[in-house]
Amino acid sequence: MISSLHIKNIGIIDDLSINLNNGLNILTGETGAGKTLIIGSIGIISGGRFSKEMIRKGQDFSYVEACLYLPENENSIDGNIIISREIYANGRNMCKINGRMVTVNELKAFMENIIDIHGQHDNQQLLNPASHIKYLDDFGNNEIHSLKVEYTELYKKYNNIKTELKNNYGDDKEKQRKLDLLKYQYDEIEKANLKIGEDEKLEADRKLILNSEKINESLNIADMEISEHSIDSINNAIRALEKIEDLDKNYSKSLNSLKSIYYDIQEIGRDISSLREDVYFNEEERQELEIRLDIIFSLKRKYGNTIEEILKYKDELEQEIIQIENLDEINNKLKNELKNITSKMLDLSKKLNILRKQYAHILEEKINSELKDLEMKNATIKINVQFSENEKYNSNGLDEVEIFIQTNIGEDAKPLYKIASGGEMSRIMLAIKNVLSNVDSVPVLIFDEIDTGISGIAAKSVGEKLKSISKLHQVLCVTHLASIAAKGDYNYYIYKKVENEKTITNVELLNEEQTIKEIARIASGEITEISLKHAKELRK
Repeated sequence: MISSLHIKNIGIIDDLSINLNNGLNILTGETGAGKTLIIGSIGIISGGRFSKEMIRKGQDFSYVEACLYLPENENSIDGNIIISREIYANGRNMCKINGRMVTVNELKAFMENIIDIHGQHDNQQLLNPASHIKYLDDFGNNEIHSLKVEYTELYKKYNNIKTELKNNYGDDKEKQRKLDLLKYQYDEIEKANLKIGEDEKLEADRKLILNSEKINESLNIADMEISEHSIDSINNAIRALEKIEDLDKNYSKSLNSLKSIYYDIQEIGRDISSLREDVYFNEEERQELEIRLDIIFSLKRKYGNTIEEILKYKDELEQEIIQIENLDEINNKLKNELKNITSKMLDLSKKLNILRKQYAHILEEKINSELKDLEMKNATIKINVQFSENEKYNSNGLDEVEIFIQTNIGEDAKPLYKIASGGEMSRIMLAIKNVLSNVDSVPVLIFDEIDTGISGIAAKSVGEKLKSISKLHQVLCVTHLASIAAKGDYNYYIYKKVENEKTITNVELLNEEQTIKEIARIASGEITEISLKHAKELRK
């Protein structure tokens, strides 16, 4: 249940706190006092849409906080859960569950199992066909539930096996596609016949080719200078020193050093001559080198940054190919198991379909009977249970369930979401909730102006049904009818007043005497002895 609600800066609501209770909470007040804003604020805290125009004039943010008491909820320790949503004029949105930041979608998913809002513009679960099968299954209770428990266990195994087969390339087309890709990659690397260090040598050769003209010119100059100048000059110097070597030992020592240099330069000259002769590249060799480097660079882009990484990847490819080619035995076993499970699921789905059709007929009659009490005598509910022949299993089997309605005689039945009247939608939900009140798990039901377009006996019936539902759910109802307000366990008066030249909304929980007066005001527009007497009769 919602134990308390705090609203700040929404419309004419300045700063409002409301403590709510179990049972039937009735909200009344003059038109424009802020009743719909309160319901709208609950919609906002439930993950509903918010327009920045709703922010109170002169403020830059709106804030809604609700304290929920859900004793069996896993998100709480003591049963209390704090939900908050803060929205700024610049579009920034902050949602929290027990202080933990969540997205709007996460907030909506959490709250849709706690609060149902039904009114002129707000309907959550009833407008969603996906929830219709839950209504029917809840109505079927133990008989459908026992089959669903059995089916759910099989469905879990079904999904697990399909996942395992997918990971094992159990699908023949997928497996062949994967094998073709792996073999293509393996053959591409194998065909390249890579050698470790090959790319470094090719890069060095390429560098030489690109600089061959410069290299050749420099080697020619060096060869000419050595052979034509250096050697002859040193040779002449040797002959000159030979003439005086016997005169002093220092001359002899210098001569020996010069001869050593002579022999070294001769060796260097021969090396340079050899290098000069080797500097020869033709265009064909250059093209072959470029092609080879392109192949290696292409493989590096695909399979690794180095030749070592590429060759390692090749080994991994080989192992994966072997593994996939030997998965047939495992996959065949899984496929046989999947076949058996699918057969059992199909059998259970057919049994569920039969039961759902039976209960759909009973539920239709009960809802249609409720609708007649609610002054919708020409409306007829039809629950369509369609068995899917394509065997696309889901958590509910193979059935698709949707509620259709014929609102007027002679018209075709249409899906609920195509109904234009919010008042009709609210009464339909009231009828469904009344039928399912014993099994419905959503704890909080909110009805905004459910009395639109009804009066007299219908209004009395609406009040009685709200009272009946409130025995098992917390119900909040905005009403303008005395016969509905008289059924309230707790009656709240919503009013507005002017403070500091600003209009603000206030709320007051009425005592019994105040409640009688409010019912009298609603019934006749003014409080008189006659209207008070009528109010007391209604209250009884």
